[in-house]
Amino acid sequence: MPRFQAVLFDFFGTLTRSVQRGAGHRDTARLLGCPSDTFTAVLDRTFYQRATGRLGNAEATLRWVCAQAGVDPPDGAVRAAVASRHRAVRADTRLRPDAVSTLATLRHRGLRTGVISDCTHELPAFLPDLAIAPLLDVRIFSVQVGRCKPDPALYLTACRRLGLAPEDCLYVGDGGSQELTGAERAGMRAARLAAPDLTEHMVFNADLGWNGPVLGSLSEVLDLVDAEVTVARPLPA
Repeated sequence: MPRFQAVLFDFFGTLTRSVQRGAGHRDTARLLGCPSDTFTAVLDRTFYQRATGRLGNAEATLRWVCAQAGVDPPDGAVRAAVASRHRAVRADTRLRPDAVSTLATLRHRGLRTGVISDCTHELPAFLPDLAIAPLLDVRIFSVQVGRCKPDPALYLTACRRLGLAPEDCLYVGDGGSQELTGAERAGMRAARLAAPDLTEHMVFNADLGWNGPVLGSLSEVLDLVDAEVTVARPLPA
């Protein structure tokens, strides 16, 4: 029987094309009365603090960001900026052209699928509207779990919700947040997506020393799963 019973994916840069901050983030900074460069710099250096969800809801988190940037906008401006940031992150998100077909094929072959993402409040809000949403059996968001990769809690939460052991799962990601070595430490197998567009991807704490399997495109995960099926199939007598 197949070694893998589920394939779990990183979201940004894996199921999506490379991510860079677009013009919408400048609009958010403007609403807050904050210089765009200052706003972006604070977002970069506080990502993991924000992605744990421990700063409160989206409005409380953005007000905390304002304090780090040295601005104190009125409540109405903060509320408007929350909506603006939601639109900005959504605009930065473009699914890979083979994301839907890869997930659909995996499910057709009887495997479970899911997402494990380091993210802030925006992704859980808009992922249900994406074409991949009906193809995911489990969605694990750091902002809801209260931990970021490579903490094993994220991977083990996914396993628990699927009713599977870690060794039953393959994890696929671009390598940000030390996610690949984190998945392996949690007991999973892991593979790195190294699609050409990822040279421009916004990434934090990358798995620079990764020497495991590497995929050139998202759909190559199907070949990796097929190889495991072939290995597991008994030889004819």
